[in-house]
Amino acid sequence: MNIMRPFAMAAIAAAVATPAIAADRQETIYINPFAGFQLFDDKRDLSETGTFGVGVEYRFKPNWAVEALYSRADADRKYVPGESEFEEIRVDGTYYFAGPDETWNPYVSMGAGNADFGTDASGPRTAGSNHDETRVNVGTGFRYNISDGVSLRGDLREFHGIDESTFDTQVSLGVSFAFTRTVAGPAPADSDGDGVPDSRDQCPGTAAGAAVDGTGCEPDSDMDGVVDARDACPNTPRGVEVNSRGCELDSDNDGVVNSVDQCPDTTAGADVDATGCEGVTETIQTFEIEVQFPTNSSVIGNAYDDEIRRVADFMRANPETTVEIAGHSDSRGDADYNQFLSQRRAEAVAARLTGALGVDPARVSSVGYGEEQPVASNTTAEGRAANRRVEARIQVQR
Repeated sequence: MNIMRPFAMAAIAAAVATPAIAADRQETIYINPFAGFQLFDDKRDLSETGTFGVGVEYRFKPNWAVEALYSRADADRKYVPGESEFEEIRVDGTYYFAGPDETWNPYVSMGAGNADFGTDASGPRTAGSNHDETRVNVGTGFRYNISDGVSLRGDLREFHGIDESTFDTQVSLGVSFAFTRTVAGPAPADSDGDGVPDSRDQCPGTAAGAAVDGTGCEPDSDMDGVVDARDACPNTPRGVEVNSRGCELDSDNDGVVNSVDQCPDTTAGADVDATGCEGVTETIQTFEIEVQFPTNSSVIGNAYDDEIRRVADFMRANPETTVEIAGHSDSRGDADYNQFLSQRRAEAVAARLTGALGVDPARVSSVGYGEEQPVASNTTAEGRAANRRVEARIQVQR
C-alpha cells in the first residue's frame, strides 16, 4: 500500500504551521494507545469488530495538533465464512477548543490515510476485502487531563472510503502519555540595540550603549526634559525652564537663575546680590523668628505677630535697611518639596510683616532655601528641629 502519502501530508502540515510560531511556545508530544469498536459499511461484508492502535500526536500550538496513527483489526466476514485482516495508517489534524492546561479539552479533527483489507482465500472478494484504499475521516472527541502527564481520550470518527464509496464508523477510548517542553522563539527585534524590544521601545533612536529604562528611554531624574547623560545640572527644581544642557535659565545673564531672580531685567555686567538685584547688600543682623507651622502647612495667622514685630521695629528704627525672610527645612522628605514648603513659609512671615505690621513691601523679600543651609546635623531630632527655622536677615546696600 501507499504508506508515504500520510507522512507527506504531515510534513506539509508542519511546514505550514511553523512560520507562524515566533515567540516562546509550549510543545507537547502525546503517545496515544487506544482500543475501539468499528462498524463497517454493509458493502464490505464485514462484521463490526474490536479495533486497537496507537498514535503519536504533536501539539505544536495550544489549540492545534497533528497526529500519525496506526490501527488494526481482525474482522469476521458477515455473509460468507472467512475473516479479513484490516490495517490502516493515517494522519489527522486536530483543533482543540481549550488550552492544554484546562481539564477538559474537546476537539474536532479530520484527516486521511491508507487502509488495507485482506481476506482468506476461501471467500469472494467484496468492497472490504483483498485491496487497499484511501480513506478520509472527520471526528470529534475530548481529552480529559488526569495530571500533567496522563490523560484520557474519547473519540468518535466517520470514515469515507473513496475507492468504493463506503462509510465506516469508529468509536474509541484511550490513555495518553504527554511529554512537554518549552521552545524559545527568535529574539524580538531591537533596532537600536538598547535591550528593549521595538514593540515596547518608546524612544527607538537611543544612542548605542546608552543606559535606558524599561521603556527604552534614557533616564531623566529631575524630569527637566534633558536626559541624565547630557544633563550638566542634574538637580534642577521641578518645573523650571532649562536650556539644552539641563541648566536653569538666567535670562539677564547676571548669574542668578530666573526662579530666584527678583530683578529679572538688570543691566548686563551689573553687580547683583543673591536675589539678582543691583547693588551689593550686606547682612548686618539676623533675627531667628520663633514660628511654629502646622505639619505640611504655611498658615500662621496673627499668633506670632509679637515675634515678627521685633523685625518691624528694627526696620522702622533703621530706614536704610531691607530684610530677606529666609525659610529653611531639615533634610527629611523630597528636596524639591522641602524647597517649595520653605518658600511658602517665608512668604507667610513676609506677608505678616508687610500687612498687619506695616513694613513697606519694597523693603521685604522672601526666599525658601529648603534643606540647603543647615545649622545643625540632620542625623538627630534636635539637629533637624534647629534646621526647621525662619530667619529675618536685615541687610543694607553698600
